[in-house]
Amino acid sequence: MSLALSVDRSSPVPLYFQLSQQLEAAIEHGTLTPGSLLGNEIELAARLGLSRPTVRQAIQSLVDKGLLVRRRGVGTQVVHSQVKRPLELSSLYDDLEAAGQRPATQVLVNTVVAASAEVAAALGVPEGGDVHRVERLRLAHGEPMAYLCNFLPPGLLDLDTAQLEATGLYRLMRSAGITLHSARQSIGARAATAAEAERLTEPEGAPLLTMRRTTFDDTGRAVEYGTHTYRPARYSFEFQLLVRP
Repeated sequence: MSLALSVDRSSPVPLYFQLSQQLEAAIEHGTLTPGSLLGNEIELAARLGLSRPTVRQAIQSLVDKGLLVRRRGVGTQVVHSQVKRPLELSSLYDDLEAAGQRPATQVLVNTVVAASAEVAAALGVPEGGDVHRVERLRLAHGEPMAYLCNFLPPGLLDLDTAQLEATGLYRLMRSAGITLHSARQSIGARAATAAEAERLTEPEGAPLLTMRRTTFDDTGRAVEYGTHTYRPARYSFEFQLLVRP
């Protein structure tokens, strides 16, 4: 590892935190890529003139965030960077590609079902009427990141499983001539059920980010209703807040 690391002993910011922030930035910017070895704690401590417990604390904070992993016989290794998703109308597939995360998709369900009251209200279709249900597991660098469940009005577009595994849903919509215009979205958090924990390789009861979104085209028609769950160690939402005049 040949990173330009340094610490400012006159700063009120703890030394371990200064180091962890620099390492996290190197991971986020791709200087430290997934699979990279961080190096020996003793050597890193000597290089920066820090105590070994300080370096260990910095590394442990990134292990806790899921950015690093300690492997016996290998050392401390970069796992991945967290995807920070801006709150705009974009697909997870596109966001992962933009972040250099090598997205992949496993289609778990691709079928027609009867619309529940919740789905019918979101899509503006009769309760009990046909809607298309798609369940997907989205991965990055081969690791599960999110479980996506989407409902679409009948006859909107041909949802081929092979295409769904090759690209994002919004790209398929755009290719079919659908102009996405706006969305209504809510974000929350809750504990993982046993099924969700198994899908996302998290312990049962672990915290998950949740998102519900209804997407509309340029005519005001609801074209998609989604309920998604995300691993918070791999994913976060970014907000830009403005002062109201």
